[in-house]
Amino acid sequence: MLGLDVTVIVIVVIAILLLFSGIKTVPQGFAFTVERFGRYTKTLTPGLNIIVPFVDRIGRKINIMEQVLDIPTQEVITRDNASVSADAVSFYQVLNAAKAAYEVSNLEQALLNLTMTNIRSVMGSMDLDELLSNRDAINDRLLKVVDQAAAPWGIKITRVEIKDIAPPVDLVEAMGRQMKAEREKRADILEAEGSRNSQILRAEGAKQSAILEAEGRRDAAFRDAEARERLAEAEAKATTMMSVAISEGDVSAINYFVAQKYTEALGKMASAPNHKVIMMPLEASSLIGSLGGIGAIAQEIFGKDGGNGSSGSQKRVPGQPPREPRATTTPGFPASPRGEQDT
Repeated sequence: MLGLDVTVIVIVVIAILLLFSGIKTVPQGFAFTVERFGRYTKTLTPGLNIIVPFVDRIGRKINIMEQVLDIPTQEVITRDNASVSADAVSFYQVLNAAKAAYEVSNLEQALLNLTMTNIRSVMGSMDLDELLSNRDAINDRLLKVVDQAAAPWGIKITRVEIKDIAPPVDLVEAMGRQMKAEREKRADILEAEGSRNSQILRAEGAKQSAILEAEGRRDAAFRDAEARERLAEAEAKATTMMSVAISEGDVSAINYFVAQKYTEALGKMASAPNHKVIMMPLEASSLIGSLGGIGAIAQEIFGKDGGNGSSGSQKRVPGQPPREPRATTTPGFPASPRGEQDT
């Protein structure tokens, strides 16, 4: 009975060992390859997996999470023979654990060398100015080239980024001077354009001012001509009326006309700048008589217009001879034949 018990215990222990050796737990983010007698058979996914004990064994433990690969700084000679220093960073992910484990040896070193070689190739085919201003284009070209080269290894290159591009110090100084000269050139161009636009605007303003001034002079000339025309019409009408009055024998109208001209001549003499003292050998009663004649004409006109009949105006009756008008003394003219003088 003792020997049977020992045999049972041994069998149970062996079964437990076989059970534990055939059960494999794969953590999340990893993939295990299984080898049977040294040959790859399958890939274990994260979780609980069972293999054949003592026949199958775990070959490679591959990290299938996205990983970062730091690319060290390296010297690059551009197409225009400028030497620059560049460093980058690459992100990759294992999509096929079996290929990553058995298609390439030392995966990270292979990716590092592949990326560095393509950086020198891509950046060396560009000029310095293009290299400094088109970093996104460099990243896209590097990603396409490196991803295509790493595809047979079961690797997906998700991103390649250039971290820094450092030209030599003397080249940076030369670029600074070039940038300064370019900015000064732009400033001079802008200043010249501003001056030109200012002169154009001033010329346009002067042109518009001259046009408006000429139009103003033209309108003023038209208005002056119109005023002179109306004045001439008024003078002609007044002369016509005076001629009609004289032809009808109206002495008051004659006196009014002579008094008006006399007064205008006297005003011109008094306003002359070279006359300080005016000697007038005239009687004051003559001018008063002229004014009286003007008043008589006004009374006659208002009497005719108002129709009150109290102004003493005389109307001609058809069939009767005209009455002799009263004489009014006018400056520079003799008294009427009857010798009467209005005061």
